[in-house]
Amino acid sequence: MAFSNVMPLLHTLPLQVAQHLGARIIEGQYEPGSRLREIELADSFNVSRATIREALRVLEQRGLVRIQPQRGAHVTQLSAKELDDLFEVRASLLATGSRLAADRCTEEHAKVLRAQLEKLHESVGDLDAYTHASNGMVDTLVRMSGNEVLASYINDFAQRIGRYVRLSLASEARRKRSLATWAFVVQAVVQGDGEAAAFHHRTLALNNRSAALEELRNQLTGGAVPAAPIPRIS
Repeated sequence: MAFSNVMPLLHTLPLQVAQHLGARIIEGQYEPGSRLREIELADSFNVSRATIREALRVLEQRGLVRIQPQRGAHVTQLSAKELDDLFEVRASLLATGSRLAADRCTEEHAKVLRAQLEKLHESVGDLDAYTHASNGMVDTLVRMSGNEVLASYINDFAQRIGRYVRLSLASEARRKRSLATWAFVVQAVVQGDGEAAAFHHRTLALNNRSAALEELRNQLTGGAVPAAPIPRIS
């Protein structure tokens, strides 16, 4: 009895570390291909190296980290082709989610979506706030879809390419274009127009893809997206 009660606790800390470290990667604090050193991470999070190793294995499963014998763990570095393919699949998944959400949209859902759209508008001047609000909008639409399998796939893609989605929103001009497209998505969902909702959300996702690839090319000449600090785990 005691053993079964303890087991969930043993996995709590590594998962917490994985969540925070994953956020650091997504927010650009670690460059693609950079080495993740256990000693430095253990000190940063104030945990043991064993906990860090477990957290890194979790992130490897999520596609954020690659662990190689004798070389350690590195942040996943996607090629332009891999990134293009992932964004293409993500666009189709998000389009499906919005189409299903439109079919199930209630007045209460409509109120929530309009409030979230207003939050997007208010945060357009801040990269971190806008990215967070945009992710919240996706979460709402996925929940509205009622499809748990779809939700699982979309969450997986959020982990794999979240940092590139954030990269695609690096400039305020891009965030304003994103906001305009989000307005079309919300309007279509609220009106119950599944095909229009799918079209606009796919457009939004493919615009993210183009912007992310462009930003990656720009970064070859210097200049990185600012990242918010993540607190230590005590």
